[in-house]
Amino acid sequence: MSEQTQVVSQAETKPNGEAQRYLAFSLCGEEYAIPLLKVKEVIALSEITPVPYTPPHFKGIMNLRGQVISVMDLRLKFRMVKPKITSETAIIILDLAPLSLGVIIDSVDSVLAVEPTEISPPPDLEVGVQKDHLTGVARKDKKLVLLLDIAKALSVEDIKTLSNQQTAA
Repeated sequence: MSEQTQVVSQAETKPNGEAQRYLAFSLCGEEYAIPLLKVKEVIALSEITPVPYTPPHFKGIMNLRGQVISVMDLRLKFRMVKPKITSETAIIILDLAPLSLGVIIDSVDSVLAVEPTEISPPPDLEVGVQKDHLTGVARKDKKLVLLLDIAKALSVEDIKTLSNQQTAA
């Protein structure tokens, strides 16, 4: 069992008022975090089989210990600059019951314990820009970390594609 898998399995839900744990990662130089309870594990970038007729941000499917996992590039999903693959590039395997999803990110930074007092509401964005995938902004070590609700970041089309890829495999 990897160190990050052990960290994930030890995570517990905290009652209101206590620190919540998040997995912090980088995308195009910006800091993001997702609730640790949604993370199954973090793996190195591995072979991905492309699936035709899917949106550009879906990179394909991969075999993870006998389970077929759909893989999405978050940089492309969030319309960021063209992805650059480095030795730090990783895949976060998420548990979005009943589906599992791998998301490609630039690097995993840390596990953060975020107190409710360190979280501000998401910023008001220009009309037409989706902000419901942001649950807030955490202030950690003089940096701002965008807290993602990854399930809300997926569109209906994304969820259909995920279901189709995993049932076809």
